[in-house]
Amino acid sequence: MFVKTEWYSDRMKRSSTLVRWGHFGQPVLVFPTAGGDAEEIERWKIIHVLQPLIEAGRIKVYSCDSVGGQVWFGKEGTPQYRMWMQHQFHQYVKHEVVPAIRKDCENDDVKIWTTGASIGAWHAVAVTCRFPDLFSRALGMSGTYNLMRFIETDRYTEEYFVSSPLQFVPTLSGPHLDAVRKNFILLASGDGRAENMAETWTMANVLGRAGIPNRVDPWGPDWHHDWPTWRHMLPKYLGEWTESA
Repeated sequence: MFVKTEWYSDRMKRSSTLVRWGHFGQPVLVFPTAGGDAEEIERWKIIHVLQPLIEAGRIKVYSCDSVGGQVWFGKEGTPQYRMWMQHQFHQYVKHEVVPAIRKDCENDDVKIWTTGASIGAWHAVAVTCRFPDLFSRALGMSGTYNLMRFIETDRYTEEYFVSSPLQFVPTLSGPHLDAVRKNFILLASGDGRAENMAETWTMANVLGRAGIPNRVDPWGPDWHHDWPTWRHMLPKYLGEWTESA
């Protein structure tokens, strides 16, 4: 059930890991938090709470190292380098991770669902809007959507612009926008310790103005920016989605 692979990515100029749990079902790509690695979700018991869905063959769970987050929050190189790496990380997901998932699923056309918490939510929403031919649903949990808060400049590069949904979604048009409008994005967040519902509402408003189907689920002040919240959220929504799929 557990498969781990690693390869060197010329796009990112470093190695990265892709992990899989499960044999059958809808492929779900989970982005780690901040600078987390591919196995973070197992250590924090996310795989444990998803086990009923995995064993029922309703989902196959994949996760890759958060290389973009590692560089960003590790303050590696210049701010411009970190912005470049966010773009390269998304290209790695598009050109390397997705083909690996489709090969593993023995389906060259399967559309992937994606999810993540905190910075992982940023990646989940971003790739679903950037690459609507590859991803069809995103679940952003406790999302942190304004990464510019964590870098020592207020000027972003073109690489960051095309990577950040707050920036690029308002510019979408034509067939690309038509394709994104066929997708669905759910933004769930608590309002407790370290949560910031304002960022979730801002992201939702950007999606809504572009006509991209989305929903905000506020969980209230008793739910914090932490793993116990996400251990409740993820099986709830993936369970609902696989029932109706």
